[in-house]
Amino acid sequence: MTATTRAPVVAGWPAAVELADAADARAGVETRQATTAELDGVLARFESTWGAGRGPDRSMLQALAHAGNTVLVAVPVQPSAAGEPNRRDHPGNDVLGATLGFLGWQGGIHLHSHMNAVDRAARGRGVGLALKLRQRALCLEHGITEMRWTFDPLIRRNARMNLVRLGTEVIAFHPDFYGRMDDRITGADRSDRFEVRWRLESARTARALARLRQPVWSSRGRFALVHDFEALRADDPAAAARLRERSREAFAALADPSVRPELDTAGDYVFTTDDPDREPE
Repeated sequence: MTATTRAPVVAGWPAAVELADAADARAGVETRQATTAELDGVLARFESTWGAGRGPDRSMLQALAHAGNTVLVAVPVQPSAAGEPNRRDHPGNDVLGATLGFLGWQGGIHLHSHMNAVDRAARGRGVGLALKLRQRALCLEHGITEMRWTFDPLIRRNARMNLVRLGTEVIAFHPDFYGRMDDRITGADRSDRFEVRWRLESARTARALARLRQPVWSSRGRFALVHDFEALRADDPAAAARLRERSREAFAALADPSVRPELDTAGDYVFTTDDPDREPE
């Protein structure tokens, strides 16, 4: 789909499509709605990330896709005989990445982006970013201007992707949000989560997606992250549990709705009351 196939629902839709297409080109993939033939590949990608039985079953995925929710895939771009990218559907392609999002209305209509998984061998290429940008473009196509999702606040690379690279903002801290998961990623660790809001046409989002300089946030407190919490959790579960407990104490500051966490230049949390859309000085 291109930005010329229909009149845009919101003004930012054509530019969002172009941004998603550019991310696809950099990652060497095509992101789009999954075909029925690819749903098994989507399930396999989720299960290879979180473990067997940790995602929706195929019938639920079929229903979500049929209703028009974002069940997206990232598949390799196949070269044509002339050497130009061939962007037609290829159901037999490996699913390098998959994402699942569905509509919610708690606190206003939004898309809840629930699952986003990328083949370990394809990580670092920007496939996950490409999927998020395609979700954003599809939301704007249908007049949805906000997305939300949750992430583990102790995983620094996810915090940077969400708060800095995409321009989301934290709107809540949910201790043990999913209960005990015992999946391939979380194991027996607590499922504490930050919930983020991505205002798709905000000044904050535009600045982040353009990779412009971020503000230096004023501070009402800080919390230092470790470089690789997942490695710490695997190598020293007791130390990881202590850090989790300290984080809960620190995140108690977020009970004040005027306070939210941002990342400083060192990659640590700073708690601030600054306007999330303010420009750098």
